[in-house]
Amino acid sequence: MKKIVFFLFATMLVASVKAQVYVGGTVGLWHNDDLDATFFKLEPEVGYNLSEKWAVGGVLAFAHGKAEEGKYNAFALAPYARYSYYENKVVRLFVDGGFGFSTQKVKGFDSVNGFEIGFKPGIAIKLNSKFSAVAKCGFLGYRDDYMTGDNGYGFAFTSEDLSFGFHYEF
Repeated sequence: MKKIVFFLFATMLVASVKAQVYVGGTVGLWHNDDLDATFFKLEPEVGYNLSEKWAVGGVLAFAHGKAEEGKYNAFALAPYARYSYYENKVVRLFVDGGFGFSTQKVKGFDSVNGFEIGFKPGIAIKLNSKFSAVAKCGFLGYRDDYMTGDNGYGFAFTSEDLSFGFHYEF
């Protein structure tokens, strides 16, 4: 009897925890005609909803490029805390605050490590009870050789900072 009660308790605990987890990510492919270069980016994401307003998660990014100068590979890990400041039945506005660490390597050169710390605003549009389309645009913070090798601080709300993806909530 104790084993059955423990099994039911564990099953209910896992089911309630599972409802808080989401997975998703973004993917990108770009070919620059002027440089005859092709770039690919894959960013899977996983997170956990702590409440209706707060979530924590992380992004694992991989980027690959091929140009006349050689091949380029970059990896990044970026944990974040997400605050949702507006939500109705369909739309949720949020801001991710976090930091990221990256390493990049161009064939024939030494690898370069970098980091970023800052905020990224976004919007999630609920398509049904499980799927949401997610878009993030912009960055406010500091970057030092993070993924693209840019250094500096400030804010940028350009199309280069725009990403589209999805989330699936368990």
